[in-house]
Amino acid sequence: MTEALLIIACYIIGSIPFSYLFGKYLGGVDIRTKGSGNVGATNVYRTLGPIIGITALIADLLKGVAAVWIGQQSSISLVLVACCAAVGVGHCYPLFLRFKGGKAVATAAGVVLALSPTIFIILVIIFLAVVAVSGYVSLGSVTVAIIFSVLTVILVKPWSYTLIAVILGMLVVYRHRDNLKRLKAGTEPKFRDRVR
Repeated sequence: MTEALLIIACYIIGSIPFSYLFGKYLGGVDIRTKGSGNVGATNVYRTLGPIIGITALIADLLKGVAAVWIGQQSSISLVLVACCAAVGVGHCYPLFLRFKGGKAVATAAGVVLALSPTIFIILVIIFLAVVAVSGYVSLGSVTVAIIFSVLTVILVKPWSYTLIAVILGMLVVYRHRDNLKRLKAGTEPKFRDRVR
């Protein structure tokens, strides 16, 4: 029963739509009607600028950190896995926005940071390199989502970390399916493309 409550708590934390809340109360806009329409830090950044965008990024990242801490209150490894999955699902399908949320990149990054700062730093470097070369945040996000699980194996992390990486990686890639289609078609907006 206690373990179930931990998992539910992580889903609820994941459901807190910081990008929507910051957009509405700090920027005076409904972020769902601006730019890509995605309830995520990248769209907030493009629409409202770096200060609110980075604030949203940090808040979403902290959701992932919180989920790891909550999951570690149990001695059962699968509870940690479920908590990390739940916070990602909560971000993508939030209770408070009729299950229409973001893409879980920042929240997954928070999970990575809490589990392994070393892997976090490596993935940030790879992400920044991909975005710098290509100009596409979505491509950087999908790239590190895939590499995350590989690094857990290479660096000999616990099996639970690899399972978390696979689950969150699949979630991030799935949520970017439309971005991947636009990348293929050459219509995906680049990071520095601001909303007009």
